[in-house]
Order: sequence, then C-alpha cells, then structure tokens
Amino acid sequence: MIDPIPALLAPDEPPPWHVERAEGPSPWFLICDHAGTRIPRRLGTLGLDPTALASHIAWDIGAAAVASGLGAALDATVILQPYSRLVIDCNRPPHSLDAIVSLSEHTTIPGNQAVSPAEAAAREREIFAPYHMRICELLDARLRRGQPTLLVALHSFTPVYLGVARPWQVGVLYNRDARLAHALAQALIAEGDLVVGDNQPYAVSDETDYAIPRHGEARGLAHVELEIRQDLIADAAGQSAWIQRLSRLLGSIERTLVA
Repeated sequence: MIDPIPALLAPDEPPPWHVERAEGPSPWFLICDHAGTRIPRRLGTLGLDPTALASHIAWDIGAAAVASGLGAALDATVILQPYSRLVIDCNRPPHSLDAIVSLSEHTTIPGNQAVSPAEAAAREREIFAPYHMRICELLDARLRRGQPTLLVALHSFTPVYLGVARPWQVGVLYNRDARLAHALAQALIAEGDLVVGDNQPYAVSDETDYAIPRHGEARGLAHVELEIRQDLIADAAGQSAWIQRLSRLLGSIERTLVA
C-alpha cells in the first residue's frame, strides 16, 4: 500500500486566506491572489535562498499593502492569500502548466522540479481551493444581503521582464466584460501623469487566469484586474500615494457602476 501524502499545512500554520472587513459596507470587494511569500513548513524553502523568496517570483511586491490600505480607505472587504505563488499560483487554473512552476523568469525552483500528482493535488486542496471557496462564501453572503459588488483583483508587475522594459505604470486587465476596466482606465488616463496599459502588460483569459473568470465573469459582476508596477509601490511612500489615488478614483466611478 502506498502511504498517503501527509497534510501540507500543519495545524499551527495560517489558513490560505486573510479577510479584512468581511461585512464591509462598500460595494468594492478587493482580492489579492499573490499577497505573501509564506511557504508551508513541510516544503522548506523550495530550495531557494531568502533573496529569491523575497523577489517578484514569489509574490506581487506591494500589492497586499495597497489592497489592505485601499480596503481601509473605502471601508471595503479585502481578502489576501498569504502563501507564495511558487507553492501554487492562485490566479491560474489549477491544472495548467503555470499553476506550479519549475522555472520563474530566470530562476529554477528546485522544490518544484518533480512534484508528483498527489503532491500537486495537496497544494490545490489545501491552498488554492480554500482560498477561492472563502471568496465564494463572502460573495454569496453579499448576494444574500442584496449588497452590490464591484470586484478588483490587485496585482503588481515588474518594470523589466525577460530583459524587456515595460513602460506602463499601471494596467487594467479584462476579458469579456470591460465595464469597470474601461471606466477605471479613463479615470487613470485623466490623471495626466500615467502611462496606462489597456490589457497590458497582460490580458485576462480563461487559459491564463482564474480569479476574474471564476468570480467576476461567472457571476456577472463588474470587475477589473488591476496591475501596478512594482517599483512604484515597493515602499510605504509609494503604497500610500497609490492608496490615496485609487481610493479617490474608485470613489469617483462608483456611482456610474452601481445602480
């Protein structure tokens, strides 16, 4: 008999979600799929040194701080996913090749070189699935309360990727439904000091993304995946500036999206 795979998360390790203001009255609902760098104790460091584990390959630098601060400014619900995207990427379909990467940009991930199907299933079962289930529970509760929801998935991106510079300071991403993305893009462009990417540096699709198709499109919620360049939000001053900017802009477009 083959021994079963032991539990991935120990009883004293945190769950794969952290919620702020579960019943926040704002229509804004903020999620951050790549909020942290935590790795389950059983996986060690995935063979990486502290520098790699603090870098952009492990998480979206600055995104969690902006999400948390923006939620506080808007009195909105925020849900953060604290485990590293190198364990399992919570914004990828769980059976896609990019869900558990063996190479991220130029960095080999030793602990992901020979992940068995059972080990991959454990990562999905204990991190990916509970995180998205918690989002579903919160959204279902809002629906029962009759509370409008405007979904924002907050991410950050590197100034340079695979040697190619990225000129955008912020990007608005969407797929089939551009209501919120276009409204926010117009507000950002009107600021006059930003290079705004329209589905840049990425675009949302069913093959490459999970959160927006699953929680936004499938429910018919107005939504946007918002990407901020990491050098702009890597420190407290940059994070504060973007929290202030976004709280002002989201407040200004809210009435056009909520009947």
